[in-house]
Amino acid sequence: MVQQVNTPSSSVSRWLTATFAFVAVAILSAAHSLGQQPTGKHNVLFFAVDDLRTDIGCFGNREVKTPNIDALAKRGIVFRRAYCQQAVCSPSRTSLLTGLRPDSTKVYDLVTHFRDTVPGVISLPQHFRQSGYYTVGMGKIYHPGYDDPKSWSEPHKNGTGEGYVLPENKQRMAAGQAQPKANKKGKAPAASRGEPFEMADVPDSAYHDGSLADIAVAKLQELKSKNQPFFLAVGFLKPHLPFNSPKKYWDLYDPAQLKLAENPFRPKDAPPFAVTDFGELRNYFGVPTTGPVHDEMARKLIHAYRAASSFTDANIGRVLAELDRLGLRDNTIVVLWGDHGWKLGEHASWCKHSNMENDTNAPLILAAPGAKAAGQSTSALVEFVDIYPTLCDLTGLPLPAHLQGMSMRPLLDNPARSWKAAAFSQYPRSFEGRSLMGYAMRTNRYRYVEWRIRNAKEIVAQELYDHQTDPAENQNVAGLAENKELLGQLASQLEAGWPAAKPRSPNP
Repeated sequence: MVQQVNTPSSSVSRWLTATFAFVAVAILSAAHSLGQQPTGKHNVLFFAVDDLRTDIGCFGNREVKTPNIDALAKRGIVFRRAYCQQAVCSPSRTSLLTGLRPDSTKVYDLVTHFRDTVPGVISLPQHFRQSGYYTVGMGKIYHPGYDDPKSWSEPHKNGTGEGYVLPENKQRMAAGQAQPKANKKGKAPAASRGEPFEMADVPDSAYHDGSLADIAVAKLQELKSKNQPFFLAVGFLKPHLPFNSPKKYWDLYDPAQLKLAENPFRPKDAPPFAVTDFGELRNYFGVPTTGPVHDEMARKLIHAYRAASSFTDANIGRVLAELDRLGLRDNTIVVLWGDHGWKLGEHASWCKHSNMENDTNAPLILAAPGAKAAGQSTSALVEFVDIYPTLCDLTGLPLPAHLQGMSMRPLLDNPARSWKAAAFSQYPRSFEGRSLMGYAMRTNRYRYVEWRIRNAKEIVAQELYDHQTDPAENQNVAGLAENKELLGQLASQLEAGWPAAKPRSPNP
C-alpha cells in the first residue's frame, strides 16, 4: 500500500499537500460502479461500542461480566494495545472510518464533518459499497447528526427504544433543554440532563440499544437472502453516559465488591492540561459542578458503567447468536472496537478527552475465518487507522492510496511477530488563552507526549511515562535530568512519525 509520508507533530504543510493529493485519487476511485461485482468473498459484521474500556473479561478483568465478547475473543484475536487517534467520539470514528489521522481529516471536535474538510475521501463502508458489497449502518457509527449517506446502500437506522425510561429523568431532560450547555471550562447547570445513570426493571428493548439489537437481528435475516456479500455496521451507545440499562444487568454486580480507582490523583509533575476537569460528566443531574466526585457516587458510577457494559455485551451476543443460527459465521469477518477508553476516577478525572493510556487504549477484537492464531491475543502496537486496510486485505479489496494505516493481517497468523515501533494519538487543548495540540506516541515501553502551540513547532510541555515501572502513568518523568537523552530520542521518533514506525521485519 502507499503510505503517507506525514509526521504527527510539525510537518503541517506536508499534511495539507497530502490531503489534496488523496482527494484527487478519491475522485478517480469514485468512478467505480456501485453495481460492480465484489472481489471479496467474506461478509463483514462491524461492531462499534461507545466509551468501552479495555478492562473487560477477555482483557483480564474478571470483575466485569462480558461473556459474549469473551466468546468472540476465543475465536478471534484480542489486540491488547490498540490505540485510537483521538480520544473523543467524532474524531476517533472519523479517523477509523476514513483511514486518516486527525491532522489530515481536520476533525478535532464534535461539530466538524469530514465531508466539509476532505469531501472526496472514500470512507471504509463506502469503499465496500463501491466494491459490490451491500452496506448497512445502524446505531452510532459516525457521530450522531453527522451520518454519511455515501457509505450506505440503504438509509441509516437507529434503535426505537429510549435513552431514559424513568419519568423523573425524562422530566429533567425536558427541563434541561432550555438551559445552557457546558461552557469551555466544562461547567454547566446540574439539571441540564437527567442523572448520569438509570436502573429500570424493563425489557432490553425499552432502551435504544436493546431495540437496535432487534433491528440488527432482523437485518441479518434479510441480508442472508441477498445474492451479495454484506457489510453490516452496528453501533451500540452504551456504556456512554448516561449509564442506563435494565435492572438485571445491575444485579450482576455487588456494589460492595466493586473497586474504586487505585490512583485517584493527578499524574505527578504533569502539565495542568494533561487531563481535564470532566465537564462531560458534570452536565448530569446530581454530579458536583466543581471538585471531586465523592466515593459513594464514584462507586455508583462504576456500578452503572459495569452494568451498561454488560448490557452492551448481551446485545452483541444476540446479534452474534443470530449470525451463528443463520449459518453465516464461517463466511463472516467480525470486528469489534470501542471508539476510545474512559476514566473511572483514575487521575482524579472521569470521561475521556486526554492523551493518557486510559483514554487512548481501546478494545479491538478481530475474528476472521481461517486466521491461524484464533483464540490468542497480541501485544503488538496497532492503531485504529489500521482497521480500514486490514478489512480490505482480508476481503481482497484494493487498498485506497490515501490510507495512513497498514494491514494487521500478518498478526492474525503470528501475534508475536515484530510489529510497529509506535502508535500515535493527539488531543487539542485550550489553556490560558493558548491553543495547544498534544501529540502522543506510545512505544513498547514509553508514552511520550509533546504539547505544542497549534500549527507551530514551539513546545510548551512534555510528558514521559515509563510503563515498565509506572504502567498507570502516575509520574511524569520528562523533567528528570537522567532522561534528557531518552527524551531527545523520543522527540526525534515522534518527529519522524508513523512511516518510520512500520514493522521492523517484512516477514512473520
